[in-house]
Amino acid sequence: MAFVTVRPTSLDIAIADEVADHATPGTEKAAEALTWSADEHVLVALAAASWFYVQFRRPAARLLADHVLAVSVMTAVLPHLLKSLFDQTRPDRLTVRGHCRGVPISGRRNDAFPSGHALHMGALASAAGLLPARRRRTARALAVGLSLTRIALLAHWSTDVLAGFALGIGVERLLRPWTMARRTRR
Repeated sequence: MAFVTVRPTSLDIAIADEVADHATPGTEKAAEALTWSADEHVLVALAAASWFYVQFRRPAARLLADHVLAVSVMTAVLPHLLKSLFDQTRPDRLTVRGHCRGVPISGRRNDAFPSGHALHMGALASAAGLLPARRRRTARALAVGLSLTRIALLAHWSTDVLAGFALGIGVERLLRPWTMARRTRR
């Protein structure tokens, strides 16, 4: 049982209504496929595989790989802890016309706040600050786009996505001094 019930704002409801009114099976299928790229299981697996690769093939990138793996693991755990504290009904549970237009059912009914996918993407967008400018811009654009798929699927309210993205940035920034400080010890 959660300690706090989070209610959607009037803007959240207006955005969800617009999404439901303009959803199509094709856009929903595309958003559903894209959103898997921001799933915690996929991200942790990619971070771990990258970490192993870097250990043997790119020693100069070990520090960044360590950081991305630590951030990925932390952002995989944190949403589960937060969702045990907060209850919020997902917007896809409150629409009939959205389902008629292809909106799928996602996750547990009351686990809308915060968006775990957006939390992961916020952290990775923040970590992209360690990359060269062109790669940083690309990574951040992808992170924002993948986060928005959660709104398009009515899996989350817009404020869930904003809160998740902001929390992800905060997690990455809190971990950065700890993980990147090892540079001086190496």
